[in-house]
Amino acid sequence: MRAARTTARATAATATARRVARTTAAATATMLAIGLLAGCATPAADRPLVVVTTNILGDVVGELVGDQVEVMTLMRPNADPHSFEISAQEAARIRTADLVVSNGLGLEEGLQQHVDAAAADGVPTVEAGDLIDPLVYADGDAEGLDDPHFWTDPTRMVDVVAGVTEALEAELGDDVDVTALEAAADRYTAELESLDAEMTTAFAGIPEGQRALVTNHHVFGYLAERYDFDVIGAVVPSGTTLAAPSASDLDDLVTAIDRTGVRAIFADSSQPDRLARVLADEAGVDVAVVDLFTESLSEPGEGAETYLQMMRTNTERIATGLSP
Repeated sequence: MRAARTTARATAATATARRVARTTAAATATMLAIGLLAGCATPAADRPLVVVTTNILGDVVGELVGDQVEVMTLMRPNADPHSFEISAQEAARIRTADLVVSNGLGLEEGLQQHVDAAAADGVPTVEAGDLIDPLVYADGDAEGLDDPHFWTDPTRMVDVVAGVTEALEAELGDDVDVTALEAAADRYTAELESLDAEMTTAFAGIPEGQRALVTNHHVFGYLAERYDFDVIGAVVPSGTTLAAPSASDLDDLVTAIDRTGVRAIFADSSQPDRLARVLADEAGVDVAVVDLFTESLSEPGEGAETYLQMMRTNTERIATGLSP
């Protein structure tokens, strides 16, 4: 496993200055909102600010820090991590953070410039991709590059939790209850281990000859390695949703579907599944198109409000879609 590390650590003076600036701004806004009232109480000191790029990691960080820290998650529910954008106000606030947590490995294509700018300003950052041993894409236009979709394997998330907890302690240790933080990390790690056991049991019922995955784009490499699936192809043979398939790509995938007799194509719930349905029709076989939550959490009540719920929903849908 790559050693956990944070980059561009801010000095204590810089971190203090950022916190004072946020406190001053909050006090000014409060006074403007309530008017000129005499004897107005001084606002409480700001909590440390942790900015998280994706909502999957935002949920995990929130589980670790509870209400000790303000967690600002940039990616909205049901968004595409490859292409989502942020406001100018959000971009400015990243530079006042006490820590930035990102996925890395090329996932946040539209956001990386802002993370880099914050790091250049001295904001401490930690990339979850640096905390695991990444897989590489075996084919498609991303062949040989690191695969950023490590969260589809909850055992990799155990490493992420350990590394992010270490970064939180290093950057916020004077401002948070470290004992409570470590206890939360232990509890969440136990939940991840329980999730892994549940997924192993659920997938064990899928016959060996039907353990084949076809998805919108290459997103399940880690899940496939952990739980012994064969990824036979993707509608978009790329690690990003920003790519587009060619006619020959679709022809090759139709041939693979015919050869393996897959029972389902799995499409991301946040992406149009038109291509997957066209592919199912062109394959000339009875192939279902099943929606999964692959790269983003959902709005409340939609099936993937948290990372743990997302993985359990996907597990049930994959097991059902591929079972007799």
